[in-house]
Amino acid sequence: MKKNLKLYISIIIPLIVWLVPTSFIPIDDLTIVEHRVIALFILAALFWILEPVPIYATSIMIMVLLLTTVSDQSFILFQTGSEEAVFGTLIRYQDIMGTFASPVIMLFLGGFFLAMAATKYRLDLNLANVLLRPFGNNPRFVLIGIIAITALFSMFMSNTATTAMMLALLVPVLTLFKPGDRGKIAFGLAVPFSANIGGIGTIIGTPPNAIAVRYLTGEYAIGFGQWMAFALPFVIIMLAFLWFILLRIYPVETETVNLKIGGKFLRNWKAIVVYCTFAVTLILWLLDFLHGMNAYIVALIPVAIFSITTIINKEDLRKISWDVLWLVAGGLALGLALERTGLAESIVASIPLGNFAPMLIVAFACLITIILSNFISNTATANLLLPIMVALGTSLPELYGIGGLRYIVLTVAFACSLGMAMPISTPPNALSYASGFFKTNDMLKMGIIVGVVGLTLAYFYLYILADVIDVL
Repeated sequence: MKKNLKLYISIIIPLIVWLVPTSFIPIDDLTIVEHRVIALFILAALFWILEPVPIYATSIMIMVLLLTTVSDQSFILFQTGSEEAVFGTLIRYQDIMGTFASPVIMLFLGGFFLAMAATKYRLDLNLANVLLRPFGNNPRFVLIGIIAITALFSMFMSNTATTAMMLALLVPVLTLFKPGDRGKIAFGLAVPFSANIGGIGTIIGTPPNAIAVRYLTGEYAIGFGQWMAFALPFVIIMLAFLWFILLRIYPVETETVNLKIGGKFLRNWKAIVVYCTFAVTLILWLLDFLHGMNAYIVALIPVAIFSITTIINKEDLRKISWDVLWLVAGGLALGLALERTGLAESIVASIPLGNFAPMLIVAFACLITIILSNFISNTATANLLLPIMVALGTSLPELYGIGGLRYIVLTVAFACSLGMAMPISTPPNALSYASGFFKTNDMLKMGIIVGVVGLTLAYFYLYILADVIDVL
């Protein structure tokens, strides 16, 4: 589809929704403000799916439109209307702007600082060197090492940066495989898939996790260590399945492979500060239940230390993935609008939920999530669906016995990361596809298998965990 056509479609459809009478929309007691938010939601969805402009630009656009149309400081013509029951509630402009400095944004900023410092002082490469040595030269065991190390790094670094680093280690090795050895496909697919799965392991591993935590507050709140307590076993099981199915479908014929990774740990004072700060931050994240500081506050410690010591300087700051932060902020603002105007609850109230079993509703929500995340970024998927899932979770008392709100939010968050069937699904997929060691059909086949198995496992695993172990 041509870019101009995508742009026209993305603008015209929401405009029509904006202009049609409220009575035409099948939601009971819809207010004027809620009507506007529906149009902006559709606008965001179309722009994120069709991408006529970069997805981070869509987030900025949505935030500005929210400020100018549904905030208490919006354009004067949008601030007046009939009685409040019909007009609806405007949102405080400070709350919309506040999403730029949301705790979730600070959490990611801390993660970016840690990842940049680790790369700058070769902590990532040196750790990979140390951790891969025990796996020897047997390609089947080396594959375990590649999967495990990629997943481990992706828990604390950008999945994209982790994939780029691991591919740089693998490319020269895979060229030594026997001609026609399908094992190269297994190695090539192992990196993006293990990066995507590994990101589920921590709150900072991937944006959908942090967005999910943003909606789990008060009695539903989940700390960094608590998240790892239930996510890490899931990740390990999925990585073991990934290793098994890769070797089953793409058996390795080459007898030995040699991973040669150069470099040594740096010993200057800045490198030591990086090593110590990384360790201390991780420990504080894991032991948040002891010291009382949540993950958001701890995330600012490396930001302060690396800034004061100039380990991260102003040139490095320009390299931070600001587009990711803007994307998340825009999604949070959209979620805020859905929540504060009452639209999310109105949408859920208009769905005949009484006709379906709660578990079937959760399964359907997860299915929609994984399908959508295969075509648009998992962050955009989380931004679009999680606000509605929160309203859905709180509206179903039947779900409370199986973890309630946490259950539906976490299964949807996991499903966001399991959509990886195509090269366009995630940046790690795109990077690995560009290496040329496998074809689109290979990724599609493995992506469907891993996605379906992962979604099924998450669905039942989180159910059992919430109902029996009561960790959640």
